[in-house]
Amino acid sequence: MSAERIWLTRPQTDEAEIDEIREVLASGTLTQGPKVVQLESMVAGLVGTRHAFATTSATTALHLTLAALGIGPGDEVLVPDFTFPATANVVAQQRATPVLVDIELERFGLDAADLDARVTSRTKAIIPVHAFGLAADMDPILEVAARHELVVIEDAACALGATYGGREAGTFGTAGCFSFHPRKSITTGEGGMITTSDDALADRIRLLRSHGGVREENRFTFEAAGFNYRMSDILAAVGVAQMRKLPAFLEARRRVAGWYAAALADVASVRLPTVPAGSEHTYQSYVVLLDEDLDRDQTIRRLRDDQIETTLGTYALHVQPYFSRSYGYRPGDRPRSRRAFDSSLALPLYGAMTEGDVARVADRLQAALAVA
Repeated sequence: MSAERIWLTRPQTDEAEIDEIREVLASGTLTQGPKVVQLESMVAGLVGTRHAFATTSATTALHLTLAALGIGPGDEVLVPDFTFPATANVVAQQRATPVLVDIELERFGLDAADLDARVTSRTKAIIPVHAFGLAADMDPILEVAARHELVVIEDAACALGATYGGREAGTFGTAGCFSFHPRKSITTGEGGMITTSDDALADRIRLLRSHGGVREENRFTFEAAGFNYRMSDILAAVGVAQMRKLPAFLEARRRVAGWYAAALADVASVRLPTVPAGSEHTYQSYVVLLDEDLDRDQTIRRLRDDQIETTLGTYALHVQPYFSRSYGYRPGDRPRSRRAFDSSLALPLYGAMTEGDVARVADRLQAALAVA
């Protein structure tokens, strides 16, 4: 009999989510309504901002924030090269220019020296990414931003519950953007959230999120060409139930990460994720970095044959066809990002994993690397 499959991730839901959905269905308010307000309040309370706005995804959260800030044609926005394409796509969708910045390999976050070197007179904003649930090294990033008077928008898609220097991710910039995709710490199926304490920005986000309309008695007056980026109350109901479980979810993820650290401690060809002093990791993904002479893709295939699902960490944007074709990047232009793209490996991690599951992954990984 073949071994039971170990998935890359498994969202955890139970009757609590179903009860919340029943309440919404019984209410008759299925679009944005009281459950959205409740979820927004819960996230704002956790993060510690005055405002939070639920959206259809982290991608639309980022796009809405850029639009609300007036980022547009002629502007440049600095983004890490090693990230999911959505971080830079939203800049291009605003007809601004995404400028790709190399990373440092300890956190997989923006490299402050390369960041500083790429600021021009057209630069308007920085979007640091808290990769895989570990906050980017924000102090030097914020120093660059302050010196050049740049807006900071945190791509905190993976980082609900992550901290840096005792502060929650999503509070360092003018705004933070979170994801509730099923691979994240909590899920609504699809969904996102913007956090901010900037009252003027909050007013603009509120306007643009729902078609640019302002309600007056029985009608709207449309003040802007806005979007329909509202979250439904059905999805928010799932999020409300999930938010109540977030502390337990994070504790379980950190426990599984601890098992991995012990099981792989002596594997010299695998660099494990580290948590610098003063930071807390959500472990949205457990991403290791293989030695350069190992074949990461072959390792993925061998683990798949052993019924273990893994994947690459994320993408080096400068080698993706759209960014190379549109902005003239060439392979190797961002060498540390390319190294991470070629050699990073995301191992299975979810709260229901057992220590035996982790031991099996570690054992089969070592076997795969021996022939990679």
